[in-house]
Amino acid sequence: MQVTSTTSPTVPAGLQAQRPTLPETGFVRQKLLLSFVPFSKSTLWRRVNDGVFPAPIRLSVGITAWRAEDVRRWIDEQN
Repeated sequence: MQVTSTTSPTVPAGLQAQRPTLPETGFVRQKLLLSFVPFSKSTLWRRVNDGVFPAPIRLSVGITAWRAEDVRRWIDEQN
């Protein structure tokens, strides 16, 4: 008879995958933002263009980000 362990191996705290968190203030780039909203990149931009999602800020050429405060407010309004 083979005995198997049902406990999972312990992973050192520094190596555990951490769930991303939305910062209280500052800016959020698109890749991180998409982990907090329930839609795709295409839908994100469609909603921005329709005015139903906060518009991003252009920080420099090729760098666009959303204000974390605006995203938090939008999330709170959805509940």
